Amino acid sequence: MPETQKIDTASPEVVRQINRRVVLNLIRTRQPISRADLARLSGMQRSTISLIVEELLNEKWLVEGDAVPLPRGRRPTFLRLNENRVVIGIDLRPTELTIALADINGEFLSKDVIPTPQDPKAALEAIKSRVEKIISLWPRKSIQGIGLSLPGRVHPETGTLTFAPNLKWVGEDLKAPLAAAFGLPVELENAANNCVLASLWFDQPAENFVVLTVSEGIGCGVLVNGRLARGVNGMAGEFGHVALNPDGPKCGCGNDGCWEVYGSNRAALRYYAESNPQAARLTFPDLLRLADQDDTQAAAALDKMAHHLGLGIRMIVTALAPEKIVVIGDLTRSWSRFGQRIEAVLAARTLPGGHTPQILPAHQDGLARLRGTVALVLQRHFSA
Repeated sequence: MPETQKIDTASPEVVRQINRRVVLNLIRTRQPISRADLARLSGMQRSTISLIVEELLNEKWLVEGDAVPLPRGRRPTFLRLNENRVVIGIDLRPTELTIALADINGEFLSKDVIPTPQDPKAALEAIKSRVEKIISLWPRKSIQGIGLSLPGRVHPETGTLTFAPNLKWVGEDLKAPLAAAFGLPVELENAANNCVLASLWFDQPAENFVVLTVSEGIGCGVLVNGRLARGVNGMAGEFGHVALNPDGPKCGCGNDGCWEVYGSNRAALRYYAESNPQAARLTFPDLLRLADQDDTQAAAALDKMAHHLGLGIRMIVTALAPEKIVVIGDLTRSWSRFGQRIEAVLAARTLPGGHTPQILPAHQDGLARLRGTVALVLQRHFSA
């Protein structure tokens, strides 16, 4: 007779932690909410809900609101997350550095924007200075940690930058110095992945979707069956560095003809400069305004960018078959122009039997990355 195999079972402590996080997430997504509704939605006993809620109230994760009068019976008291728990979010981009303070619900209390120092050590000192300022200005807030959104990939074990072609920093460690300076948990993540977390945390989207960030380069964050795809060394999703044309222009990653060389903001500015070499140095928002003012060369440059975005998005659709693709970036201000051209490219090239996902612009006012840093820090407490 074969030896009976040992079956692993969850300890009471593991079950307690799972139940606690279920309750926290129900409150986060449905606040304000009563204890009775928590019991009904979770399927837990009311006594279990009462114990968990009292624990969370004592730890100041929750606050109680006013009781709501009902026609008969007891008046339920509603629960919500304690907005005094806050996160310091940092969005590091090649040209711009934003340091902000947001509460547990993703509402921003302060925001400071400065040019990004080219030297990583100078950038780190600038970050420290502004974090110190935030801490001094909000002494009554309970800071849960610091979240960083980065234009590149971070090694999951060392926390160092391993791939940041547009920032051109390699091997830099931002995590350890910040953690040592402030004694706070520090979490780092790729910008596109942060945007996935922001959508997942605050918008409750589909189980399978892609976030496409279009700026100086092109970033992709991928959610598969409700889980963020990271891959070996955190490198999953680098579609921006797949070659559309191996004989094309040199990319910042060192290869030739990558998608972001053809479909990024920088690509559109290059197209415009090629057709109008006498033009003054422009920014991408300048190019959008010129196109709106019927500048035919600006419109042609944006149309070319949109066409190549469609080609790259087709690659994502073919590879991953997502339900939705969420597009984030300045181009969403002119989505009537970009959306039509992207959808036309997809319609002309969809595989037989293939699925064409929704292509949705996210008008986040540049805050999606920062909202993602809130989720990045808080998921340690909320994720099952």
